[in-house]
Amino acid sequence: MEKKKLHILWTNADLETSLHMVMMYATNSMVHRYWDEVTVILWGPTPHLVATNDAVQDALRIGMNVGVRFSACISCAERYGVVDGLRALGIEVIPWGIPLSEILQDGSPLLTV
Repeated sequence: MEKKKLHILWTNADLETSLHMVMMYATNSMVHRYWDEVTVILWGPTPHLVATNDAVQDALRIGMNVGVRFSACISCAERYGVVDGLRALGIEVIPWGIPLSEILQDGSPLLTV
């Protein structure tokens, strides 16, 4: 049986949206087994928010503890000067252009926030 995988493309750095949509859904998706795997892709200004906001970091750690994977776009992280800070939090930092294009071309589930 093929695993049910969800990618969440997180581009909105609004704190309320971050905590009460992205983090809440990603975490609950793993806790309640809506999906077998959830990967949150930090894109645009979200790497900066994650690297600098304690509440978001706390929510991220909770998500990680239940199996949510977090990965940041390296170009975005470099633009905001937060590559080292994200890696210190245990977040993968990679080029996401090709993998995101493959997700879109394959028609895999992608939630964009």
